Amino acid sequence: MSTDVRDLLQGYFNALNDRDIRACLALVSDELILEPNQGFTEHGRDAFAAFLERQLHCYRETIESPKILVDPQGQHAACEYRVIGEYLATDDGLPEACGQRYEMRVGAFFEFQHGLIARISLHFNLPDWLAQVDD
Repeated sequence: MSTDVRDLLQGYFNALNDRDIRACLALVSDELILEPNQGFTEHGRDAFAAFLERQLHCYRETIESPKILVDPQGQHAACEYRVIGEYLATDDGLPEACGQRYEMRVGAFFEFQHGLIARISLHFNLPDWLAQVDD
């Protein structure tokens, strides 16, 4: 079971790196719960699609060196990875974008149901990111 979850998450990270929204959406549940680092919890595949579209519009990011840890039952996973990014377009409530580059460590937590990602919880150091893009 843990191999299946690892493969699912690796496919998810590959799709993110490829900027392939369709591939990401194929890996998540219709009832996905998204808990972004800042902001409110979002529910459903459509809300996740809107989140991904905003992310791709505002940021160009590459996920590097994901370290995936899976519980023995394959119901939960945690992952730490490095994001190398460029801030392309101003995101709501954040500093103005002008192509600033940044690097950060991200922690993500996942739950799975019926072979799909059912919850994604993202965590990173927002003050550090803000300092990196503050021009």
